[in-house]
Amino acid sequence: MLSLIVLFFASCEDKEKTGNKSSNTTTTIENTEEFPPSKSNEESETEKQEEEKSKEDDGPLLVQEELIPFLTEYGEENPENKIRISTRFGDIDVLLYNNTPLHRANFIFLAKQGYFDGTFFHRVAEGFVIQGGNSDNTETSKKRNKIGSYLVPGEFEAGHRHSRGAFSAAKYAKQNVSKASSPYEFFIVQSERGAHHLDNDHTVFGRVTSGMDVVDEINRQVVGEGEWPDLNIPITVKIFD
Repeated sequence: MLSLIVLFFASCEDKEKTGNKSSNTTTTIENTEEFPPSKSNEESETEKQEEEKSKEDDGPLLVQEELIPFLTEYGEENPENKIRISTRFGDIDVLLYNNTPLHRANFIFLAKQGYFDGTFFHRVAEGFVIQGGNSDNTETSKKRNKIGSYLVPGEFEAGHRHSRGAFSAAKYAKQNVSKASSPYEFFIVQSERGAHHLDNDHTVFGRVTSGMDVVDEINRQVVGEGEWPDLNIPITVKIFD
């Protein structure tokens, strides 16, 4: 069992409140972290008690110091590389690359933990990308707290590019000179031209094999400030053969 130590990011960016519209040619993909809703004092106290209790329980928490050996071993024991993202618009099938083993293992681990179920495609940048893996539900924050805060080392040596349909990792931008990836958020390139200004800046670790019509439909949805869709787009993620 891994050590129950959680490393927290220095800060987080709430794109729902502060994000601007994408120019589609220069925008980067940042990890948006949590979007916590406002809470009453009673709700906050209840959540505090639940968090304190969860810290006392054993759980599959990951820490940075043990991440690479954990993901390496986990990847060897869990070789799956096909996932299906289901939305109300239809399914998106993705092949995860074996030559980005840390990112593949991390995504499979999170999928088997049920992390992605109930998160959203929370950012839609028209003509550019759709981004998923976050939500404004407190359950998402609880799942992250249980799993841990860490960064996945970049795997640029694989040489995958941000062509249309590329499946890539968002990243925590500030104080991240190594360009390591957020473990929780991903994006799919929708642009016909690709998004090659992101090459060697974000790790591409898969590609859409079916469902680009669904990606296109999601990319057409009306969004508000921060490119958050006016109507939430919940997702579930399943592994298939």
